[in-house]
Amino acid sequence: MAFGIGINSQQADAGQIKGRQREVACQCWFTSTGKITPMMLKIRDEDGEIRTVRRIQVLSWEEKMYAGIPSLEFDCVITILEQEIRVKLVYYKEENRWVLVYR
Repeated sequence: MAFGIGINSQQADAGQIKGRQREVACQCWFTSTGKITPMMLKIRDEDGEIRTVRRIQVLSWEEKMYAGIPSLEFDCVITILEQEIRVKLVYYKEENRWVLVYR
């Protein structure tokens, strides 16, 4: 008799990311154990100017699946032009790319 033990043990899919997304370049620190820590971002603003964000406070992070793609999601507070903004920073492992999501 099966009670479902071990069935559907894959990581649940989080669906699609909600919010306004922007492609970013991210400088990271990788520890010897593989933990990723975002250090700096570069983002193109609406005027086409590239902004550098050096103040990143990571509040939490977790591994997620978006549409079947493994990713790391960082809940952060960044400072742009003297203004603090709460954002998600998502790293898509397979594509090796970063996305900033405004809430």
